[in-house]
Amino acid sequence: MSKIKDTSVFEGIMSGLQEALAYEKGDENACRVVRVSDVVVEPVPEIGKDEVQTIRLSMNLSQKVFADVVGVSKKTVEAWENGRNKPEGAARRLIGLMAQNKTIVQDIIHSR
Repeated sequence: MSKIKDTSVFEGIMSGLQEALAYEKGDENACRVVRVSDVVVEPVPEIGKDEVQTIRLSMNLSQKVFADVVGVSKKTVEAWENGRNKPEGAARRLIGLMAQNKTIVQDIIHSR
């Protein structure tokens, strides 16, 4: 990370901690409070074998690089694409996000 990003991350964390402490001390105006009922989370998408391969190929990624991006082994990607297994949990969420926004991968992959 660059120094600028490090500083902004640090400042963001510190700001959040200060807001949390003020809120804990009773200052409800110190921060924005989001109630659970105010938050809507999109369901985790179903990702089948055809979608895994289609998404991977649309980004021109080998199975190995795709596996590295998702945080699984190449054998896991092979199993997904052959229909022996299906992505679950966080892998499904990440693959769904990759399908919606292909630039996400650019933030993860760096050329040598």
